[in-house]
Amino acid sequence: MYWNGIQNGLAAARHAWSRLPESESGTTDDRERDEFSSRQSTSDSVESLDYEIIENYAYREEQAQRGKLYLSYYVGVKWLFSLLIGIGTGLAAVFINLAVENFAGWKFAATLSINQHSYFAGFIVYAFSNLALVFSSVFIVTHFAPAAAGSGIPEIKGYLNGIDTPGILLFRTLIGKIFGSIGSVGGGLALGKEGPLVHTGACIASLLGQGGSTKYHISSRWLQVFKTDRDRRDLVTCGCAAGVAAAFRAPVGGVLFALEEVTSWWRSQLMWRVFFTSAVVAVVVRSAMGWCKNGNCGHFGSGGFIIWDISGGQEDYSFKELLPMAVIGVIGGLLGALFNQLTLYIASWRRNHLHKKGTRFKIIEVCLVSLITSAISFGLPLLRKCSPCPDSEANSSIECPRKPGMYGNYVNFYCVKDKEYNDLATIFFNTQVMFYSLAVVTYGTAVPAGQFVPGIMIGSTYGRLVGMFVVNFYKKLNVEEGTYALLGAASFLGGSMRMTVSLCVIMVEITNNLKLLPLIMLVLLISKAVGDIFNEGFYEAQAHLRGIPLLESRPRQYMRKMTAKEACTNQKVVYFPRIVKVADLVSVLRSNKHNGFPVIDHSRSGETLVIGLILRSQVLVLLQSKLDFQHNPLPYDTRGSLPIRHTSSEFVKPVSSKGISIEDIHLSQEDLEMYIDLAPFLNPSPYLVPEDMSLAKVYNLFRQLGLRHIFVVPRASRVIGLITRKDLLEEDREDSATMELQSTSVRDHHSSKRVFGKSSMEQPLLDNLLTQE
Repeated sequence: MYWNGIQNGLAAARHAWSRLPESESGTTDDRERDEFSSRQSTSDSVESLDYEIIENYAYREEQAQRGKLYLSYYVGVKWLFSLLIGIGTGLAAVFINLAVENFAGWKFAATLSINQHSYFAGFIVYAFSNLALVFSSVFIVTHFAPAAAGSGIPEIKGYLNGIDTPGILLFRTLIGKIFGSIGSVGGGLALGKEGPLVHTGACIASLLGQGGSTKYHISSRWLQVFKTDRDRRDLVTCGCAAGVAAAFRAPVGGVLFALEEVTSWWRSQLMWRVFFTSAVVAVVVRSAMGWCKNGNCGHFGSGGFIIWDISGGQEDYSFKELLPMAVIGVIGGLLGALFNQLTLYIASWRRNHLHKKGTRFKIIEVCLVSLITSAISFGLPLLRKCSPCPDSEANSSIECPRKPGMYGNYVNFYCVKDKEYNDLATIFFNTQVMFYSLAVVTYGTAVPAGQFVPGIMIGSTYGRLVGMFVVNFYKKLNVEEGTYALLGAASFLGGSMRMTVSLCVIMVEITNNLKLLPLIMLVLLISKAVGDIFNEGFYEAQAHLRGIPLLESRPRQYMRKMTAKEACTNQKVVYFPRIVKVADLVSVLRSNKHNGFPVIDHSRSGETLVIGLILRSQVLVLLQSKLDFQHNPLPYDTRGSLPIRHTSSEFVKPVSSKGISIEDIHLSQEDLEMYIDLAPFLNPSPYLVPEDMSLAKVYNLFRQLGLRHIFVVPRASRVIGLITRKDLLEEDREDSATMELQSTSVRDHHSSKRVFGKSSMEQPLLDNLLTQE
C-alpha cells in the first residue's frame, strides 16, 4: 500500500512538473519523435563542422610530400600552443579577478564609509556604482559582442559536438567576455565568472589556432598552422580545460570537465596536452596570487578565486550522519531540477518576447535587475543584528571587523560597536555571493553570466541548515557545519548541471580535503539521480533553448525501432555528375541549402557508381578561383601528373567569417558554359551504412566519429574482404601471444603494400572505375 502510494505521488509530481513550462501528451516514443522532428527543423539553419579528414587528391599529395621533419614540427607546435593557451587563459583569469576585486573593493569602501554617516547616501552610492558597472557590461555585449552574453558553455559544447555557431570564437567575443564579466560580476549581479572563463579560454585557443584576428590586424603568419576544424577542436578543448583550471585553481578538475561535460570525442594524445595546459594555468594563477599577497594588487588580496579550505575542520564522520547527507543530496536534486526548469521558462519568455523588442529593452532589463539586486543586498543586512567578533587570541590571523573594501569576512555594517560584524552584510558585501531567486532571474540577461558561484552559495545555505540540525540532534558527535555546507554546494551543482566525476574532483581541489571525497561522491550521485527524474542538465537545456542541436551521449529509445532509410525519407538527394557544367553547379547551389553532394559517374560497363562526396564549401572555392574550369566535358588526362592548383587548407572555412556564399561569386556567361571535373577534390571514401541499419547504430557512429554526412546505400551485392583486429595491429615479434595491442598503429609488412606509389598519386581517385576518353 505504502509503495503504491509513493509511486502514485511520484507520478503526480512528474505530471505536474511536466506542465510547468508546457503540457505534453502522447506516449514517450511519440514525444521523442516529435522532439526529434522539431530539432531537425531547427538544425536546418545551423551548419556543421568538418571534423572528418577528406582524403582527396590534394590531401594525398600533401601527405606524400611531408616527411618526419614536418611531423615533428607539427607535434611541437601543438605543444607550444598548449603552453600559450595555458599562459593566456591564466593571465586573463588573473586580470578579470584583479579588476573585479578592485572595482568591488572601491565600491564597498566608499559605501561603508558613507554608511557611517548616512544610510540613504550609502545606498545611493552602492546602487549607482553597481548600475554603472552593469551598464558597461550590457553596453559592451549589446553593441560590440552579442555572442559574449551568457556563460558560453552551451555554445562551446555545441562547437565541440560539431555545430558551427557563428561568432562564438571571435576576437571581439573574447574582449566582450573579459570586460563584460568584469562589469557584471563587479556590479554585484547574481552570477559568477567561472562559466565565462571557460568561454574565454576557448576563444584564446581558437584565436591562437587561426593565427590571430585579421579583421583587427592582430595576426601572425607563423602561427597559422592549424587551419582545419579537427585541429581547432583539439585547441578549443585545451582552452575549456584551462578556463575551469583558472576559475577554481583545479587543474585535474579542468581536464575532467573537458572530458565529461563539453567534448564528444577524446583520445589519449589530447589528454596529455589538456593536462599540460591545465598545469600551466595552475602555475600562472599560483604565481600571480603569490605576487598579490605582497600588497601589489590593491583590494585583490587572495580574493576572486574560489578557496574553500576546510582542511582543519571535521576529520571524520559517523555512520549516523549518512542519512542527513543523503537528504542533502535529495534536496540538491530537487532544487537543482527546479532551478533548471525555472531558468529555462524565464529565459524562453525573455528570448521570445522581451529581447525581440530591441537592444534598448535588453539594457533596461539588466539595469532594473541591477537596482533590485542592490536593494535586496543592501536592505537585508538591516534585518540581522550585529554579532560580537570572535576571540582574537584564539583566531589571531582573523581581522574583525575587516577593513572597508578588502576581501574577507566580518563586515561592520551599521553596527553600534567597533568590534561587531553583521552576518548578512558579510555575505552580500563580497563578490562571490548571491542567492536562488535572483540567480534564476539574472541568468539569460544580456551580460556574461556563470552559474557555478550562485550554485555553490545556494547549496551551502541549505547544507549548513542541515548541519545545524545534525549538531543539535546528535550532540555528542564532532560535527562541523562547514562540511555540510560543502556537501550542499556539491549537491546543488550536481542536481543542476548533472556533472559527477569532474565536479567531485573540483570540490576536492578547492577544499583541499581528500577525506571528504566519499561524502561528495555520495551526494553527487543522489542529486544527479533525483534531478534526472525531472529534466535534463542545465547546459543541455540552455543549448536546446538556443537552437543548438546537440547529439547527446546516447540515442533515444525510439531510434532502435527506426532504420536509416526511414530517417532520410523526407530528404531529396541532390547528385552531381563527375564532369559538371558550371551553370548546373550554380543552379543547384542557389536552389537548395545542402552542404554535401554525392558525386556519381559510370563504369566502363555503364553501371552508375557513387564515387564520393563533395562539400558545398569546396564547390564554392572552385567556382570563385575559376582555375579548374575547362571547355570540354572530359576528365583529366591521367597519363601525366595532375597540376596542383589548390591546397587542402584553401577549402577550410575560416573561424572569423561565414565563408564564401554563392552570392559572393560573380561569373560571366562564358564561365557558365564551362565544365569542372570534381574527381580530384571530392572525398572518395565517405562513411556508408546499409539502409536497414537501425538509427541508433547510425547515431552512435555519427557522434563517436564526429561525422557530418553518412551515405545510406542498399545492401551490397558482394564482399571483397574482411578486416579484423589483427589487420590493425603492429607485430614487433613473431610470437604474437606476447604482443601488446596498439590501436593507432599499422603492421609494417602490410603498410608497404598499402602506401600509394608515385603513379597512383598522379592519377585521380577511383580512376580505374571511371570512364576514360
